[in-house]
Amino acid sequence: MKLADVQTPALVVDHGAFEQNVQTMAAAHPGPRLRPHVKAFKSTALARELVEAGHTTFCCATVREVEGMAAAGLGTDLLLANEVLDCSRLGEIVHAGAARITVAIDSPETIDAAARGGIREVLVDVSVGMPRCGCEPDDAGELADLARSRGLEVRGVMGYEGHLMREPAEGKGAAVEASMKLLLAAHAAVGGDVVSGGGTGTYDCNPWVTEIQAGSYTLMDTEYVPHAPAFRNALYVWTTVISVNPGGWAVLDAGLKAFGMDHGNPKVLDAGDLWFVSDEHITFGVREDRPVRVGDKVAVLPAHVDPTVALHERMFVVAAPEGLGPATAVTSVWPVDLRNW
Repeated sequence: MKLADVQTPALVVDHGAFEQNVQTMAAAHPGPRLRPHVKAFKSTALARELVEAGHTTFCCATVREVEGMAAAGLGTDLLLANEVLDCSRLGEIVHAGAARITVAIDSPETIDAAARGGIREVLVDVSVGMPRCGCEPDDAGELADLARSRGLEVRGVMGYEGHLMREPAEGKGAAVEASMKLLLAAHAAVGGDVVSGGGTGTYDCNPWVTEIQAGSYTLMDTEYVPHAPAFRNALYVWTTVISVNPGGWAVLDAGLKAFGMDHGNPKVLDAGDLWFVSDEHITFGVREDRPVRVGDKVAVLPAHVDPTVALHERMFVVAAPEGLGPATAVTSVWPVDLRNW
């Protein structure tokens, strides 16, 4: 199969860029120092590539992701880094011995859910500055005691400094340190071996955690690359020109239903400047030096990789050192098999 044979719109992974990203992160955080976050790519086939790079522990955002990873035999150590109030499906996996599963807790209610659902291990999720999930640092020890009283093993703490991922490089390290001081204070009260946190945007300036939860680094997007320039864009949406207007614009067959748009517009590569995105279309201004015809193929870079991947059923993997083109060979197909909840 070649890209000319792939029905558009379709996700395409440049395996060379992907492999470079994986090697760069593995050099900085080898083996269990990295807990790759599967929410970014939602594919057990991609996860197997990370196992080959030496990473056997994974981070998940949904029950479905945990189920899929366990079913694929990738359940050596799975962390659901999210609060859930129904752990019954997870408990069935633990009871069957199919995976080691740890869940995040930040309240008596989430502790009750874990114990009731058959979970045996938890991390105390601590708020370290981003207004999302996580208990107050001063409450972490009390929650850990409550979890232990319910028969749960508390492995340690986690805290996500997501509000700092896109901070300017100057001053980022100091801001991360201040955030992690909150997490380490909580850890002193909680105990356990694990201090989990971080992400692609802070992988190189967070030495305080025992493991980094990074996922976007594998594929990257236009919004993230400036904040983590060691990694390259490896994910594209392959599209077809379906209309050309003599007024100077053309239309592609991918729109809002093919791209995560919360981080801004995608970027049309080489063919012209994006004007706007609608449900099924991208309208772009055609460059005078690069006229297009109906049927031409155009690569588009997404602005946010995680929700873009979740909108598709598969990724077509290519080796494209000189760029994508209709004659580029597809070397494999990675199902996006961890979608939904």
